[in-house]
Amino acid sequence: MSEFPKTISDLNTTWLTEVLGYPVTAFSAKPLGEGFGVIGLVTRVTLTSESGPASIIAKFPSEVPENRAVGESYDMYGREYRFYTDIAPKIPLRTPTCYHAAYNPDNHDFVLLLEDLKDYSLGDQTVGCNPEETELVLKALATLHANTWQPTQFGHLISHNNPAQRDGMIAGFQLGWPVVLEQFSDLIPDAARHVGEKMPAAIPKLLDQMCQDPVCVSQGDSRLDNIFFGDDEVVLIDWQAIASSAPEHDVAYFLTQSLQQDVYEAQDWLALYHSELTRTGIDYPIDRCRKRYSVCAMYLLCYAVIIAGTLDLANERGEKMARTLLGNSLRSLDQLKAFDLLE
Repeated sequence: MSEFPKTISDLNTTWLTEVLGYPVTAFSAKPLGEGFGVIGLVTRVTLTSESGPASIIAKFPSEVPENRAVGESYDMYGREYRFYTDIAPKIPLRTPTCYHAAYNPDNHDFVLLLEDLKDYSLGDQTVGCNPEETELVLKALATLHANTWQPTQFGHLISHNNPAQRDGMIAGFQLGWPVVLEQFSDLIPDAARHVGEKMPAAIPKLLDQMCQDPVCVSQGDSRLDNIFFGDDEVVLIDWQAIASSAPEHDVAYFLTQSLQQDVYEAQDWLALYHSELTRTGIDYPIDRCRKRYSVCAMYLLCYAVIIAGTLDLANERGEKMARTLLGNSLRSLDQLKAFDLLE
């Protein structure tokens, strides 16, 4: 296997010139700020060259040993590499242009050179988005799902219902829920008071229902912090959690944890998504879609609990993020009467 840079300090003009296909005479590299790259190290590389873009994004494994261990345990670097090299070229979905990708399955080293989306606006989960932006996101997700329906052509794609995912969600929820009860009790509706007792045993059943056919390619982390907005388009980033799952997986994560209440209630967003998904001929009853949406939303409470209850939130935005996604999730589940699924 040919050598490639493993971190920022390994970058050089010779390698950049070779893989980009035009002369790079100089460059500077700087990691992006807070909120970028927990599992991966995300870096903006400014290029001196007579060709190509003025800057690109270079992505490496995290330099924090604990974070890298998580990335390796869940094959997150391999998943993202395979998305850009195998899946992205085959579907009509706007994603960052990938200029180069390399991955070593023996030790999980990887590097991606991606389009710099600095002329786009990055979403903010603590702020939410407006109805027009919500519609753009749902149409993009419908495009992804419709074009990867029953994705047997991607033999490397792991099911979201796998032992590492299941065990990680159970352990993370059990660790995070007591903290949520103590620090965010004002957000917990009466219907959710017994969630802590019932959720761990329910997780395997919820995953079974989510990952029964039909499934599609799920981006797996479809929240506003991973969505860029341009003129009448969105660009989805961060494909480290890609897997096969229910189409409602991405939809429920986005709608129940990234939208403020007024936008969430502005219209029947699931019906809009379902219309986009099925207009090309996919046979998928709306009643089935609604049931799986509730199942996915219930399962995805684990994400909010793990983030709010187990991660280091020692900054103002982290605290606001935890309160926002946890509050949005619990409110949405209460409206859906999804807590009944745990009975």
